[in-house]
Amino acid sequence: MFKNLNLDALGFKASFYESVELASLGGFEGIDLNVQEMMSLLEKKSAAEMNGILEEKGLRWGGWVLPIRLSGDKKDFQRGLERLPDIAEKARELGCLRTYTWVIPFSDELPFKENFSLHVERVRAVADLLNEYNCRLGVEFIAPKTLRLGHKYEFIHDMRGMLDLLEAVGADNVGLLLDSWHWYTSYGTIDQILGLKGKDVVYVHINDAPAGIPIDEQIDNVRCLPGETGIIDITGFLKALRKIGYDGPVTPEPFDKKLREMPIREAVLKVSEAVNKVWHSAEL
Repeated sequence: MFKNLNLDALGFKASFYESVELASLGGFEGIDLNVQEMMSLLEKKSAAEMNGILEEKGLRWGGWVLPIRLSGDKKDFQRGLERLPDIAEKARELGCLRTYTWVIPFSDELPFKENFSLHVERVRAVADLLNEYNCRLGVEFIAPKTLRLGHKYEFIHDMRGMLDLLEAVGADNVGLLLDSWHWYTSYGTIDQILGLKGKDVVYVHINDAPAGIPIDEQIDNVRCLPGETGIIDITGFLKALRKIGYDGPVTPEPFDKKLREMPIREAVLKVSEAVNKVWHSAEL
């Protein structure tokens, strides 16, 4: 596992060059790839030049957001699928071979069975294409009950449901994006993680939850820095991932309003301090 920085996940926008500098400042070991920026940069620089900039700072690539909405309009999905080979090819040139997305935990149009079939079909189509470029796809379940309230049909919102979906997809290059927040708000357990294999997890997010709020009342975009409150067992979470042999990026995603109001350098250092503490606690 390695400590990975995605400034979008902290609420900031920054260029590739700024991300490299800030990740180095904070002692991170990797950064995520911005697909749109990558396509532009590779018109002017070679993959080797971009990788050289990373390597000078002792950094590596984490992953990139899949630029396709799984539950979107059929035509939009197809257009995204048609653009994906060019993106995946360039990501392979850079050696950034992990991409990730999420599944919306409800639908107002499709009952569970129909929605499940739709997602199996679409995840399989994406996975088959990515497999040609040696790229792995991590799929995230979104857990908080508060997100599903008021919607007609519930959909996948826990690890078991996501594993069922991925089993139905049947692709070797697809696994979980495992987020400690969604693991916690789905009443996840350490034993669930220990029941996985390292290859079952493609990408990881870490964070913490506000104190004094019941699990079913937690709000998705109100979180805390990893280890800040101790509500989520980040230490146990990371130790379990190490035990199963997970070897990918671990990215803080706190969705913290106070953090977003700080100067970016100060925010990165604060996040770095939090990550280093849980890293040490997990004996990583």
